[in-house]
Amino acid sequence: MAKPLIMALDQGTTSTRAILFDLQGRAVAEAGRPLAQHYPADGWVEHDAVEIFDASVAVMREAVERAGCGVSDVAAIGITNQRETVVVWDRATGEPIHRAVVWQDRRTAATCERLKGQGAEPHVTEVTGLLIDPYFAGTKLVWLLDNVPGARARAAAGELLAGTIDTWLIWKLTGGQAHVTDATNASRTLLFDLRMQAWSEAMLELFDVPAQVLPEVKDCATHFGDTLPDVLGRAVPICGVAGDQQAALMGQGCIAPGQMKATYGTGCFLLVNTGAAAPVSRARLLTTVAARVNGRATYALEGAIFIAGAAIQWLCEGLGVDSPQAAEDLARQAREGHGVVMVPAFTGLGAPWWDPDARGALIGLTRDTGLAEISAAAYEASAFQTADLIEAMRSDAPDAFGAGSELRIDGGMSRSAWFAQRLADLTGQRVARASYQETTALGAALFAGLGAGLYASLEEAAAARPRTEAAEPALDPETRARRQARWRDAVGRTLSRAP
Repeated sequence: MAKPLIMALDQGTTSTRAILFDLQGRAVAEAGRPLAQHYPADGWVEHDAVEIFDASVAVMREAVERAGCGVSDVAAIGITNQRETVVVWDRATGEPIHRAVVWQDRRTAATCERLKGQGAEPHVTEVTGLLIDPYFAGTKLVWLLDNVPGARARAAAGELLAGTIDTWLIWKLTGGQAHVTDATNASRTLLFDLRMQAWSEAMLELFDVPAQVLPEVKDCATHFGDTLPDVLGRAVPICGVAGDQQAALMGQGCIAPGQMKATYGTGCFLLVNTGAAAPVSRARLLTTVAARVNGRATYALEGAIFIAGAAIQWLCEGLGVDSPQAAEDLARQAREGHGVVMVPAFTGLGAPWWDPDARGALIGLTRDTGLAEISAAAYEASAFQTADLIEAMRSDAPDAFGAGSELRIDGGMSRSAWFAQRLADLTGQRVARASYQETTALGAALFAGLGAGLYASLEEAAAARPRTEAAEPALDPETRARRQARWRDAVGRTLSRAP
């Protein structure tokens, strides 16, 4: 093999992409396809699982062609996927019994409220690290079994298989030879015991899920199976799998306790590696598997900010700002100490506030407030929400934070050096901005390289992460504290109930 390459298959919510990386973590070629969204009812979101598989094969073939290399150069495949999206299919025919139910889907809200009303959530959180919410895969699977005619009986008879998107793709790519998932995806189902690292009999009973439909749970870096030869022209081993946020954690090199990453897209996902400890959060953060390598699980605390880049989008669509770049240009012109606070609770507030009925507000307006100050407040809202999450994480896992910890960022907003500096100033945290943004795909490739033996250790794989540009906090602590206090006062005014 002339130059070993690793294929990352990145199956996301709105697109399916394949990227070829060399062993230094450099992208060689890529290809992508958009993914159709289906909204059959209010709050329902579905994907066509067959479309996802067909697009996956197409983009992998196209990436190899664009790289100008032979398929013999592709040493392994890593898969990363939209988490919590569920597919159920016929074991014999390979046909889905229904469209995939997407992580955003809220159709099981009544089921979740019923279970919470029965007092089930504390036990669920203790075992799985999660909250009872339609977001997670377990209740989606139950809905499919209960609402597709004959599905529950067929599942009991062993005729159906189920899984998240990684499981579906591996089963199809291997011609039905492997029904598997990895520990990160399993940990997002409400059915997985975090500490036992196995499907929980108690959770299967609570949610009424037959064990025989579920896949085998494997490490993130191991052999999951070989593709059929007709996929790429020869059988290629699948050697790495991780859910998208955990793959990004790996792609940012966050393999030690206290290392954390935030991805700033429409919203923001912030994860901190807590090592071998799986803390039960008092701030209603999520405890999840960060990675499992050589049979050893490491964990992470995860918090979600509902509105990050979407606040900038609102400036453009709602207030007539020409573009995100124009919004940043305006924000740079804002008066220092302008006093304007935006709480972008357009769809409620996520962690650590957890108030779906909170609504957005602009506070601190004066006669000389203009679009510049409002634009700055929109960016600063992401920084303040990040600070809230970091504080909650420090409270939940104080041992995971050492001196000199840094926040590694990626996603669309992180392309701005100005935003990275603002983030450092308002959180008091050193911020490292990734020079290469596709850290999710890179993380999948690094896991695959490790699973294929191309890297000798987790540390060697993580060393292939992109270089970063650092921003150090430049705001004095007293000013930072005053601005954070103003932010929290503004949040308190938007909550639907007393904090």
